[in-house]
Amino acid sequence: MRALSVTEPWGFDQIRVVDAPDPVPGHGEVLVRMRAVSLNYRDMMMVQGKYGRTPGAAPDTITPFSDGCGVVEAVGPGVTRVAPGDRVATMFHQNWIAGPPSAQKAAAALGFPLPGAGRELATFSQEGVSKVPDFLTDQQVATLPCAALTAWRAIFADGDLRPGDTVVLQGTGGVSIFGLQFAHAAGFRTAITSSSDEKLARAKALGADQLINYRDVPEWGKAVRDGTGGFGADMIIEVGGGGTIEQSMRAIRVGGHIAIVGVVAGQAAAFNPASLIGNSARLQGVSLGSREMFEAMCRAIELHCIAPVVDKVFPWTDVGEAFAVMQAGSHFGKIVLQF
Repeated sequence: MRALSVTEPWGFDQIRVVDAPDPVPGHGEVLVRMRAVSLNYRDMMMVQGKYGRTPGAAPDTITPFSDGCGVVEAVGPGVTRVAPGDRVATMFHQNWIAGPPSAQKAAAALGFPLPGAGRELATFSQEGVSKVPDFLTDQQVATLPCAALTAWRAIFADGDLRPGDTVVLQGTGGVSIFGLQFAHAAGFRTAITSSSDEKLARAKALGADQLINYRDVPEWGKAVRDGTGGFGADMIIEVGGGGTIEQSMRAIRVGGHIAIVGVVAGQAAAFNPASLIGNSARLQGVSLGSREMFEAMCRAIELHCIAPVVDKVFPWTDVGEAFAVMQAGSHFGKIVLQF
């Protein structure tokens, strides 16, 4: 089989397609022939050497990507959850089956430190894969394990929302677009930010109620508050980090919830923690979710016929080109590699 491989000095141009022996499933393992994987911001940082490593750490080689769709080709002894022929998604956290997060559950992550889904054939624990809705394409399934599950957990597992509440989505990347689709299906009012009027128009077609171009309206926190009659947003999915948290604090209502899911706009922030005291807002970090959450999400996706937005598809060997598109930020929704 062939697999993607990257090592020092890191970078898109260091990703190689290498030959490797076909894996054989052991006890409790399944052999999956991969059909598609999707790109996440974590994947891009990882192949650039900016994720999961400390200065001076020993060189290592990684097989990238956590999010994939494939078909089970064979199973090892003791496997009962799936059978050959089943189509499955790979779980980002292979050990997080249910319950709250823990260091032990978070340690077994695909792509790093575990070999990822960027290979033609891969073995996984039967606990680390899940069956998926039949109506979705392979490309759409590949978008679910990270971006979709992060949005789902933030809104439905950690959030305390009621129909009619306002959810703010920052930008039009994978997590934000899934958050928009889920929030709209649940009856929440949605506001979304972008620097592109074209992308905002696409978001409106998916159900966005308030559209804010943050280049035209840099004080978008005030625009959110004005759009709620001065009340403020009930929840914000915060993907920008240091570059956007100040505006999020201005937009959130008293007692509101800000889910911190990314830092794509930078890590430095002029943020005064005392402002949390004044409005009793809650900031919570979100790092994906459990397999139990994933399966609940898939039931909702099937019930509401929610179609993940796949914006661009590349052959899996054109991975460097796909990452360049992600880095440029021109995509809307998800970027997928097809095997």
